[in-house]
Amino acid sequence: MPFASPDPVTLALYRHRFEGIADEMGATLRRASYSPNIKERLDFSCALFDAEGAMVAQAAHIPVHLGAMPASMDAALAAFEVWHPGDVVLLNDPYAGGTHLPDITMISPVFFADETPAFFVASRAHHADVGGMTPGSLPLSTEIYQEGLIIPPIKLYDSGRCNEAVLALLLRNVRTPGERLGDLDAQRAAHAVGTQRLLALRHTHGDDEVAAYAAHVQAYSERRVRVEIASWPNGRFAFEDTLVLDHLDPHHVATIRVETTVEDEHVTFDFAGSSGVVPGSLNAVRSITQAACYYVVRGLCDDDIPVNAGCFAPVRVVTPENSVVDARPPAAVAGGNVETSQRIVDVVLGALAQTLPERVPAASQGTMNNLTMGGLTPEGQPFAYYETIAGGMGAHADGPGLSATQVHMTNTLNTPVEALERAFPMRIRQYSIRKRSGGAGAHRGGDGLIRAYEVLVPTTITLLATRRQHGPYGIAGGKAGRTGRNVEIQPDGTAVTRPGLHSGTLNANTRLRIETPGGGGWGTEA
Repeated sequence: MPFASPDPVTLALYRHRFEGIADEMGATLRRASYSPNIKERLDFSCALFDAEGAMVAQAAHIPVHLGAMPASMDAALAAFEVWHPGDVVLLNDPYAGGTHLPDITMISPVFFADETPAFFVASRAHHADVGGMTPGSLPLSTEIYQEGLIIPPIKLYDSGRCNEAVLALLLRNVRTPGERLGDLDAQRAAHAVGTQRLLALRHTHGDDEVAAYAAHVQAYSERRVRVEIASWPNGRFAFEDTLVLDHLDPHHVATIRVETTVEDEHVTFDFAGSSGVVPGSLNAVRSITQAACYYVVRGLCDDDIPVNAGCFAPVRVVTPENSVVDARPPAAVAGGNVETSQRIVDVVLGALAQTLPERVPAASQGTMNNLTMGGLTPEGQPFAYYETIAGGMGAHADGPGLSATQVHMTNTLNTPVEALERAFPMRIRQYSIRKRSGGAGAHRGGDGLIRAYEVLVPTTITLLATRRQHGPYGIAGGKAGRTGRNVEIQPDGTAVTRPGLHSGTLNANTRLRIETPGGGGWGTEA
């Protein structure tokens, strides 16, 4: 068989060719997008998949998107047996391969010579509003129907022709239809670039070589990850942490527990003992739990291993059905993607720290400090804004944690003050490092930050921000980082501390100050 044994140099070239296509898709999506959440914060991800729906390459985008995207690919392939050039499938249903409803996944086939797709290009973008109870579509919900428009796998474009009725239905159910249309068009533009680059690669090197090296890159990653895991000490290691549902009761907690088994070149993460589905939106679907486990394993491996389906093959994830780490309909899941994913990472790292103490960092902030805001501009136009807020990174054996940075399952930027104030009726009154919020130790945890908003019109806000009662843990004798804090300051100066999970309306000229957690310390302080 031709190309049965990969040439090492050619393999390296193809690895970067495939990743370069995903990177260029991301650059196109950013340039063409409308919303600050995508254009400024880069809250999107792009990837390539082979004919069977296995990931070939991804851009260095958002771990929770990319680790869960294969489930979206599976859902699309299950929904459509026949594909045509010009097809575009859209979905966001967390129970059909999605994560939470604002993350809209788009999938397009790429045809070479045959009548079946040779590859697929895919993107997932967090749209700032998809309807639901509150602006921003991350409400304090109790069932998924309150969170926004649910899109099962559906063809938005069929053979290049737009399904105008589906598009009209989607846009009628969101608060900012013009922005949504612009961001959907930006995703399509990214797919057009990905398709063009794959076709150019095929034209230069031929169908067989391109397909063969996609498989070779996947096999190479699998071999490398298996070698890495084989270097870890065998054994079983358990750890658990809690999520506090403080919008219900400061003492209402959900437990996430994992038992990690390292056996030769395999690792299993078993979440038996985790709490059942919780009465709120912090439930995670199984694909999110898988994504968090994949992220940790990949993070503990060499940096130069390509990320694709091969990386995931040696990793097994076991989840109890109808639990906080494997929710089933109609459980609310808006916060599972952003908050519970962070805590799953903390738990998995806590287990692996028992066998790899010199390689595993202390807990980072353990939250994304999600803030959605919306209302009407002075001109009477609806607006919806979303961002995650950086915090402290956990310290490690080689040094202190970074301060004021996005960590783990998010990989976004901040929204620059200038962009935020230009687009929305609000002002940033403080944006600074939260000094000494990182945990003490031989190496200190990174500091969180303080970001204070003043709304200029009545504004509905929703906060999904955990780690407000228990700080991120330290390792090897290091101390925990400081907990986060949310303070609402009325125009007369009255200050009220709000829980981590909170929704309400701010009057004009009210301020909201978010103080994010610091990371845990590493080692005993001298």
